[in-house]
Amino acid sequence: MREDPLVEIAVPAPTSAEESTTSAANALSFAEILKRALRLLFALAAIAITFIILTISLTSSGTTAHKDFISCWAAGRLLIHHANPYDAAAVFSLEKSAGYSDAQVLLMRNPPYALWLSILAGLLSPVKAAAFWILLIVASIVASIRMLWNIHGRPPDRLHLLGYLFAPTFACTVFGQISSFVLLGVVGFLYWHRSRPFLAGLCIALLALKPQVLLPFGLVLLVWIVLGRKYWAALGAIIGMAMAMSVPLWFRPSIFSDYLPTFQNAVADSVIIPTISTLVRIGIGRHARWVQFVPAILGGIWAIVYFSRQKTQWDWNRQGPLLLLVSVFVAPYSWFPDEIVVLPAILAAAYCCAERDRSLLGFGILDAAALVLVFAVVPVQSGAYIWTTTAWLGWYLFATRSISQQHVRSSEVATS
Repeated sequence: MREDPLVEIAVPAPTSAEESTTSAANALSFAEILKRALRLLFALAAIAITFIILTISLTSSGTTAHKDFISCWAAGRLLIHHANPYDAAAVFSLEKSAGYSDAQVLLMRNPPYALWLSILAGLLSPVKAAAFWILLIVASIVASIRMLWNIHGRPPDRLHLLGYLFAPTFACTVFGQISSFVLLGVVGFLYWHRSRPFLAGLCIALLALKPQVLLPFGLVLLVWIVLGRKYWAALGAIIGMAMAMSVPLWFRPSIFSDYLPTFQNAVADSVIIPTISTLVRIGIGRHARWVQFVPAILGGIWAIVYFSRQKTQWDWNRQGPLLLLVSVFVAPYSWFPDEIVVLPAILAAAYCCAERDRSLLGFGILDAAALVLVFAVVPVQSGAYIWTTTAWLGWYLFATRSISQQHVRSSEVATS
C-alpha cells in the first residue's frame, strides 16, 4: 500500500518591511519602558534628596526647637501627662528644655480636635519627633500631589510636579506646619467625593485642623451635604471628628475649657498677621475684634451665591478650586504656610494653561518672588507676605478666564 507523501505547508518568510515594523515596535516599547524607569528613578531621587535636606534642616542641633513643630511637641508632651496643653508657662518650660531660646512662647493655637497629632509627636524626643513629623508632612504632600495628578486624568506632561515647587509647599515643610494635613483632607475629599463618599467624609475631619482657613469652602460643603443628602459623607465626617476629639478628651476631659482663653488670645493677637483681614481691621478699628471676620462673612455670602447659581451643575473639581482661593483670601487668621491648601487651584490653572498653550511665566514670577522670601528666612509675621493670597487668586482668574466665561454663560442658560 502506497503511503501518501507528506505535504509541506510553506510559511511565507516575513518581508523586510514587516521585520522593520516589528523591530521598531519592540524598540519603541523598550524605549518607553526605559523612559518610565528613568522618570521613576528621578522622582525617587528628588524625593529622597528633598527629604534628606529637610530632615537635616529640621533635626540638626539648634534648629529643631525653633520650628513651629516644637509647640506641637510640647502640647503633646503635656497632654500625655494629662496636663493643660494650652498652658503657656508649662509649654514655655518644655520648649526651653528642648533648646528654644526666644523670649516669647510658641503656643499651639489649633482646636482641641487637632491635638491627636501632637500626641504622636509628644511620644518621642524632640529630635526623633521632628524626623517623624517631617516624614508625615512629606508623605502628605506627595500623596496629595499624586491624587491631584489622578484627578486630572494622569497626563503624561508631569505638570503636577509644579506642586513641589510651590512656595507655600516649601514653607509648610521648612516650618513644620500641619497645613499639609489640611491639604491632604481637601484633596482626599476632591478625590473620593463621588466614588467613596464615606472616605471623603473622613477627609473632611482633616479640614477642621485649621477651620479658620477654609470658612467659605466649609460653608458650601455643609450646604452641599444637607441639600444633596450626602449621608455617607456626613457619616464619615461625624465619625472622623468623633475619633479626633475622643483622643484629647480621654487624656484631659476639660480640654475645651482649657482652649477657650487661647482662642480669645488668638483673635486678639491676629492683628499682627499679614492678611487682608488684618488690613481691614487696622483700617476700621484695631481694637474691634469683630472687624477681623468681616471679609470672611462677605466671602461666605459670595460662596453661597456662587453655589446657588451653579447648584444644578456643581462639580467640586471645577468650582472647588476658586472656593479654596477665596477662602484663604478672606481668612480671619492664617499664615503663609497655610496657603498650601490652594495647591489644587494652582495645578488646575496650570493644566488649563497647558491645554490652551498659555505661558506659565506669570505663575513662575509670582512663585519665584515668594520662594525668595522663604529661602531668605523672612519671618511669616512679616508684611512681605501680604500680597501672596491676592497673587494666587489673580493668577487663577487670569489663567482660567475662558473657562469661567463658559461657566457663566451655561449657568445663565440653565437659570433662564
